[in-house]
Amino acid sequence: MLSLHDTASLSDRASRRNWLRASGLSAVGLSLLVMLSPAASAAEKPTQLIGYTEGRNDLEGGQFVNWVTNRACVVSADGKWRKILAEELTKNEHTWTQFAGWSPDGKQAVVLSLWESPENAAWERKNKTFRMTEGWLVDSCLLDLATNKVTNLTAVDRVSIYNTGLFFLPAGKGFGFTPLIKGVSKPYIMDADGKNKRDVSGKGGGFAYGYSASPDGKRISYHENYQIYIANADGSDKRKVETKNPFNFAPQWSPDGEWLLFVSGEHYNCHPYIAKKHGTGLKKLADRGGYRGVVERLKHPDFHSESSDVPVWSADGRHVCYTAKVSESIELMRVDLDGKVTQLTKSKPGTRHYHPAVSPDGKWLLFGSDRSGTMQLYVASIDGTDVWPITNVPAGSCAMHGHWQPAGKKDGR
Repeated sequence: MLSLHDTASLSDRASRRNWLRASGLSAVGLSLLVMLSPAASAAEKPTQLIGYTEGRNDLEGGQFVNWVTNRACVVSADGKWRKILAEELTKNEHTWTQFAGWSPDGKQAVVLSLWESPENAAWERKNKTFRMTEGWLVDSCLLDLATNKVTNLTAVDRVSIYNTGLFFLPAGKGFGFTPLIKGVSKPYIMDADGKNKRDVSGKGGGFAYGYSASPDGKRISYHENYQIYIANADGSDKRKVETKNPFNFAPQWSPDGEWLLFVSGEHYNCHPYIAKKHGTGLKKLADRGGYRGVVERLKHPDFHSESSDVPVWSADGRHVCYTAKVSESIELMRVDLDGKVTQLTKSKPGTRHYHPAVSPDGKWLLFGSDRSGTMQLYVASIDGTDVWPITNVPAGSCAMHGHWQPAGKKDGR
């Protein structure tokens, strides 16, 4: 990975120390931060952390040889500082990490620890399908930013060799996650210490994904065999959201818990829909204009090497941000709940935007783009103006899946 160094002035260093304390990073982490580009003052740009994943995307030989270069990172939202996280998780051969989320108070990062055997990777590439019943070990870990301590929650009383999708249940009641059980993905919950893992699929036998809890923790949602389901947190009262479409993917609760957002339609031809919290009131919000809904990461595409590109809620739940094809580019769009669409970017032909995410205060939009020729992350004001890059990965690499740190929550505000 890139070597890290500090080129800040003495006055910048004092400001940085204050920023580090506010962000929960230890002084030890100071030497691991690197200046990426000049930035305006903190009053003009957000300064909380953004977690993301970076790695090579130009290597021939399939996705595995690129995946093993992936590292979970954080960068400040003003573009000044970057740090690689949990490097001890990548000391063994054929291992890599991915950034996967934040604790509600912003003090902990969710980091995926991944290992695959080269033999299994070769089998998968030859057969053009994933085989996750062997040759893998994937765990969801918590990294404390202040102490750099890593806790592997899914290794406690292990139920699977492949565990992803970790999220925090409200009020410290534990976690939800998605293990593969005999090759089938299931929604599970566990206690705060990683114990007492239990299936909440409501005895469902299908492949489940996109699992999350409502803001109050009383309800859960996920898609099972590409149909959307809503249930109580313990898996009871399971209800299907009837869309009459064969492909339904990645449900997300609105900030107030009153709505679910997901894409629906046919595979590679699906669009933003919403439904009320009990599954009624289905409504198509917008059309993606022929966009397949996935972004290719690799210079030499492999089987299933594209990344899903799904719509997201605004911070106040009044809008949805998404990507759509406009002429020859993939542009950032915004739609309100009445269906009024606003195009946020207008790009040169062939430009791709991907993975939008709205800041917790609703003022800023994080997204990926290859507008420079390399897949970097950018931040813009919520209307798509005042854009600046926050990553500086070299040619032959890409930055993906940005996550805003929950601003103003880590210190109780």
